[in-house]
Amino acid sequence: MLKGVKVIEMATYVAAPSAGGIMRDWGAEVIKVESPKGDPWRVFPTPTRGEDLGNPLFDLDNRGKRAIALDTSRPEGLAALKRMIRDADVFITNTRPGALERAGLDYESLKQENPRLIYSSVSGYGIKGEERDRPGFDMAAFWSRAGACNIMTPKGGSPIPLRTAAGDHVTGLTTLGGIMGALYEREKTGKGRLVETSLLRSGIYMMSSDYAIQLRFGKLGLSPPRDKPITPLTNFFQAGDGRWFSYLTRHIETEWIELANAVGLEAFAEDERFATKLGRRKNSAELIALLDETFASKTLAEWGEILDAADLVWAPVLTSEEVVNDPQAEAVGAFVDVTRDNGEVYRSVATPVRFHDGEDARPRGDTPAFGQHSVEILKEHGYSAEEIDLMLEHKVIVE
Repeated sequence: MLKGVKVIEMATYVAAPSAGGIMRDWGAEVIKVESPKGDPWRVFPTPTRGEDLGNPLFDLDNRGKRAIALDTSRPEGLAALKRMIRDADVFITNTRPGALERAGLDYESLKQENPRLIYSSVSGYGIKGEERDRPGFDMAAFWSRAGACNIMTPKGGSPIPLRTAAGDHVTGLTTLGGIMGALYEREKTGKGRLVETSLLRSGIYMMSSDYAIQLRFGKLGLSPPRDKPITPLTNFFQAGDGRWFSYLTRHIETEWIELANAVGLEAFAEDERFATKLGRRKNSAELIALLDETFASKTLAEWGEILDAADLVWAPVLTSEEVVNDPQAEAVGAFVDVTRDNGEVYRSVATPVRFHDGEDARPRGDTPAFGQHSVEILKEHGYSAEEIDLMLEHKVIVE
């Protein structure tokens, strides 16, 4: 898909590198620029059983890239980065806006070097406003500041944490979409563009259905507890074998009748307490108790066959172990084999889009070691052996 597209990625952690990672799986050339200290995500602690399994978190978003360790605080390093950017299609960075401006790596400066450049700025709080240089991780900017944590916490409950890099990967997809839109525009105009994404704005958009209500009506109810939902039929229920599943309505007039007839509650199908949406809401505790008693009478597998036969909407609540062994997850291409340089093969997560009628997205190689391609990349950008040796000697680059 993206063969011939060159990406320079000067970014750490997850949100920005995940966009570059998808582009690499889609065929782009991606050069990862790291400081002499390296991307902190390389050494993020991961659970192991004693054997050397590497760092699957870093591998996920950086497989197939090439890596250069470059000290851009030095004039020679900064000059090398700008030389690399001159023939690049995309520059992705999550360095804070103020630091980029001081280094002359802001969009206005770099478009003088390369007018066709798609400049992708990824930050916690955007590139404008008093808080633009505030450090932002997804737990803070995406989850907490964007209100998602508060909205999703059941009324009266304590805030719940966000799972590792969940908001980062949403923001990475947002970033990818912006870059692809700008690349398409450049095909028609020949000009680059600044593409700005932030954890804060992505978090707000993730909850945009709720914020549409807040903006229109001036208020928004918090997530109610399970026994007092706004729509009691859209809920979680437990089967007789202890397995939980979600059930969702289609918001049609006959939703209760369909469910009642399917699960053996025909006698309650016309019950005035449950016949209307308002009635079900007023009598939610009674309705949920009735359904809890009913669903406790059979196993999840048995209820699955019954609900499927009635073409009703439900899904089992799976564990992570069940998901990675789910035949349907395999069928949609959610997982992929990655081959290391030493020939070892390991399983990882695929990018979220499948391409048909041609080559599909796939991993393009192993995760680069720190500074693995420093010399190689500089040679490709016109540096002589003598210049490279000097940069190595003065630690402008690391290999």
